Parts: sequence; structure tokens; C-alpha cells
Amino acid sequence: MSATKSVVCLLDDEFEDLELWYPVYRAREEGAEVLYAGPEKGRKHIGKYGVPAIADISYDELDADRFDGVLVPGGWAPDKIRRDPRVLDFIRRMNELNKPIGQICHAGWVLISAKILEGRTVTSTPGIRDDMENAGSIWLDEAVVIDRNIVSARRPPDLPPYAKAFCDLLFNRE
Repeated sequence: MSATKSVVCLLDDEFEDLELWYPVYRAREEGAEVLYAGPEKGRKHIGKYGVPAIADISYDELDADRFDGVLVPGGWAPDKIRRDPRVLDFIRRMNELNKPIGQICHAGWVLISAKILEGRTVTSTPGIRDDMENAGSIWLDEAVVIDRNIVSARRPPDLPPYAKAFCDLLFNRE
């Protein structure tokens, strides 16, 4: 099966393992090509529970014209990812192009730093609710919230509906 969509998943150390792997495998099951992007191509990043992922490309190679969607896992990685201006420029451009942006748990920090949440309805782990609201979003305590191109979820138990919602948006399904 040839990939009909291309997705990038952002990496750094201490990602939440399930929040990285579950949506990636779900998108791949649907036929999407999913690449990992990290600060350096080829660098191994270790999840909170010890599962490694290796960056296929570097943040320098992030190009919103190349990818149809982006996944941002939670854990502590988003606090590192959000400090990189290359990532923030990429997230802003993906948003401008109305391409699917999936974020779960603490991944909302990346969208906050990209300054794309003003007036948007989202969810996240309740631990960063204040951060999300202070960025101008409307925060809901729901498993999955879809606002145009942003698909957000709270935590690992929400992974099944989150991954489905992201894939439905990516593949233009209602």
C-alpha cells in the first residue's frame, strides 16, 4: 500500500510512550507515511518508560508543504520541543494551511508557544488547563475536542477516540 498522506511526529526526550506510538501506528494503519522529527536527524530519543524513537529528519527539514499533518505527543518532551523556533514556525505554518495538528496531554504547550490557540476550543491534561486558557483558548474537559484543524485530547485513556479523530480529519472523513 502506498502512502496517501504524510505525517510528521515531533520528538524529544521523555515523550509519553503511548501518546507517541498509538497515534503513529493508527495513522500508519490507515496508510499514512509517518516520520519522526527531532532536533537532529538520526538521534535516538527515549520515552518516559524507556521505549526509544529515532528522528528520521531534523527540525531543519520541517516543511509544511511536505506534510499533511503533525502529531505532538505529550509527556515532558513538549516542554523541550516548544523552545525550538523551527518547530514553532512549522506549527504556525501548518495552522495557517489548516492542516491537521494532533496534540495530547502536555503537547498543548507547543501550541501555546506557537501562539495559535487564541479563540480556539481545545482540551489537554487538566494540569495545563490554566496555561491553555491563559493562551486564549476555551478549555473543555472532554476526551477529544476538534476545532477546525486542531485535534486535542487529555491523556492516554483518550487515545482511541483521539487517534480516530486525527485520522478522520487527515483523510477528510466525517
